[in-house]
Amino acid sequence: MKCPNCGSESSGKFCIYCGSPMPKQDSAGQNFQTPPDNNSTSWQQNDYRQQNSYQQTRQQDSYQQDFRQANGYSQASYSTGTPDVPPEYRPISMWGYFGYEILFSIPCVGLILLLIFSFGGTQNINLRNFARSYFCLLIIAVILFLILAGITGGIAFLRF
Repeated sequence: MKCPNCGSESSGKFCIYCGSPMPKQDSAGQNFQTPPDNNSTSWQQNDYRQQNSYQQTRQQDSYQQDFRQANGYSQASYSTGTPDVPPEYRPISMWGYFGYEILFSIPCVGLILLLIFSFGGTQNINLRNFARSYFCLLIIAVILFLILAGITGGIAFLRF
């Protein structure tokens, strides 16, 4: 590849003779615009920066669009500013967590709903994980209660 500064044949990122940056090539072998040298005027440097910024933005937009298509998001949802989240991944609000906390603390109905939500009664993964964590906390509380009741019962039995 010819160096744009001195005209000598060189390979790599920089010319081995003058040290100036070599033009980049894409997979088809076409040269991209070379960075401006120190002798360029400010409007040429600004034009180069704008062109590179535009290319980087287009490439980033292309990556984001590929990601959205691969993960099932619609383009219209991103133009409105609200992402189109699938129902199974929809987040629970703070008030939602508070409401489920109250619902699960109801003695019989709460326990039944807790078991249903913990073992697959909902498509929402966030709700299922919250129910499972609440169920684990409930199991730990019952085990601690039984251990404490056993210790106090043993002590009371030894006194008599």
